[in-house]
Amino acid sequence: MPDILFIYGTLHPDRAPAEIAPVVRTLTPLGPATIRGTLLDLGAYPGLILNPNGPEVAGHLFALPEPSAPAWALLDAYEDFCPDDPAASLFLRRQTLATLPDGSQTLCLVYTLNHRETDPETLY
Repeated sequence: MPDILFIYGTLHPDRAPAEIAPVVRTLTPLGPATIRGTLLDLGAYPGLILNPNGPEVAGHLFALPEPSAPAWALLDAYEDFCPDDPAASLFLRRQTLATLPDGSQTLCLVYTLNHRETDPETLY
C-alpha cells in the first residue's frame, strides 16, 4: 500500500479544520496531480467518486510520515472510514492512479465518498 495521499478537499494543510490540522501538517507535499472522477459538493466538504472516464479532479499528493500507521488512523477517523467495516463508513480509502504534471502516473490513496459500490480489491 502506498503511503501517498491524494488530497482534493478539506484535508489540504491550507484548509484543514482545527481537529485534523496537526496531522496534516506532518504530511510532506509532493506536488500537484489529478485523478479521474466526479467531485460532489456536500456542503461543508467535497466528496469524490472515482470514475476512470470522468473529468480530471485537481489536487495535491502528500507523503505520510514514517511510521505511517498513526497518521492513517487519525485520518481514517476524521474521514469516518472504518477499515474493519467499510460498508458503515462515510468515506473509503481507495487506491488509484494520479497523473503528475509531466504526464507520468503514480499510485496513491484517496478518500472517496462511500456510495455503496465497493470493490474489495481497492479498499485499504
